[in-house]
Amino acid sequence: MFDTFSTISTIIKNRRTIKPFMMNGNKIPDEQITELLELADWAPTHGLTEPWRFTVYADPSQFCHKHAELYKQNTPAAEFTQGVYDNFYNQGNKVSHVIIAVMRRGDLPKIPAFEEIAAVSAAIQNILLGATALNMASFWSTGGMILKPAMKAFLNLRGEDEVIGVLYLGYADERPQGVRQVALTDKVKWVK
Repeated sequence: MFDTFSTISTIIKNRRTIKPFMMNGNKIPDEQITELLELADWAPTHGLTEPWRFTVYADPSQFCHKHAELYKQNTPAAEFTQGVYDNFYNQGNKVSHVIIAVMRRGDLPKIPAFEEIAAVSAAIQNILLGATALNMASFWSTGGMILKPAMKAFLNLRGEDEVIGVLYLGYADERPQGVRQVALTDKVKWVK
């Protein structure tokens, strides 16, 4: 039992955000992406609504080019920045796969939307931990157009559905070290 705890503890503590530009361009086998999605499917879910939905791009440039175009089409000319456009356009150059994670609102109105969002977030964490266990690099992004109405329209989502983030997966030659800014004792209150 201790070995299992030790293994999961190591994986959790070694999970790091590795931005797409830090990835090296090596491809992940599609079968391993499927295995990560199977881990996601075991996230906790109130009322068994299983609200997670994923769109997988095996060619990240297909998503990144569309992301850049959504930015261009939905940004007033005075606010448009070519560098931002170029960043979105090229963001997948060293990435193996892109996964868009969506919360598809369930049909049980008694379950609050925040619980559905939490369930999808847990599914995403399962993917990130599985990726770490497989020595993959991962980045969970909510920047750019990802949380904007234009992305919801692009994905043909219903009004009550939400994009929870875009996961960029690949490999990296270097992994950053982890730090915590606030001591755990300052975040926990014990009541006895």
